Amino acid sequence: MSPGQKLSVYDDATESWGLIEADALLTLAKLPDACVDAIVTDPPYGISFSGAAWDGRDIRQAVTAEVGGVNPNVAFARWTQIWATEARRVLKPGGHLVAFGAPRTFHRLVCGIEDAGLQLRDVVLWLYGQGVPKSRRLPQGRGSGLKPAYEPIALARRSPDGTIVANLDMWGTGALNVDAARIGTDGYWPANVTVSHSDDCRKDLCAPHCPVAVIDRTRPDLLPSRLFYCAKVTKAEREAGCGQLPQQHTHIFTGKHRAPRLARNTHPTVKPISLMRWLVRLITPPRGLVLDPFAGSGSTGIAAVLEGRRFLGIEREGKYVDIACARLTHWAQEREPA
Repeated sequence: MSPGQKLSVYDDATESWGLIEADALLTLAKLPDACVDAIVTDPPYGISFSGAAWDGRDIRQAVTAEVGGVNPNVAFARWTQIWATEARRVLKPGGHLVAFGAPRTFHRLVCGIEDAGLQLRDVVLWLYGQGVPKSRRLPQGRGSGLKPAYEPIALARRSPDGTIVANLDMWGTGALNVDAARIGTDGYWPANVTVSHSDDCRKDLCAPHCPVAVIDRTRPDLLPSRLFYCAKVTKAEREAGCGQLPQQHTHIFTGKHRAPRLARNTHPTVKPISLMRWLVRLITPPRGLVLDPFAGSGSTGIAAVLEGRRFLGIEREGKYVDIACARLTHWAQEREPA
């Protein structure tokens, strides 16, 4: 596949999706003004995740000519500002942007988003609890870091044209879909925290360290976790639709060492579809167009398709484009007719 190849034609008249294999910074600049209703994305975090160039070196190189050999965090903030500036331009007035981040670089992500002219509206915390520490084991029971248990998610918005009511009338954007995103059978107002069960949970019993169980133990009479919950991504969910792709050796953290395993979906940071569906449902008008400039293995697109929204994704890495295309094709066929 050559860079810029469109793998699926975006069609205004039908519920459809499109993927472009290209660099987000180059491709965003070619999109029309005010052409998308919402942006839901999981961009690189600028932490050199697993030594990947796309999460470290390439970010610094993208801004080297402009800012020189600066601190990686400064480069990450500037790189974020560049893509977020284009994101603001392609968003309709009042359109929302959701972007995942890492705790130690999230402040730079937010600065880049704000410097691009977007309004920070809130921060959603995704609690998952089953993260594995990447800490060095030092003498006398010491270490170099904590176990990750959450990811912050920035919720930002392009400034509306006039009042929210006027903007909704003109563009259909500017407000959150509160009723569509209510939680549970009792319809609780959507909260800015969402929780995933631990890997060790059973259907009828949570593991002691599960964040759902921890939250519920604080108020057993109230069971507060009922307000915010999403299932952790499973192997079956990761691999669904990828049966025709070759199995490849990949690695995961086990707490003591990296354990090799075979997988068809080799993307390292796959997000739960249920979480992505909730985010898409929260910020995207019905039949609206969702853009993901860093589409990865396609979870945002799957969520958009399942929620009856249209989707356009941009992904630079060809190996992930293949995975995203396979997964989207599978889940589009799984969607129940309207």
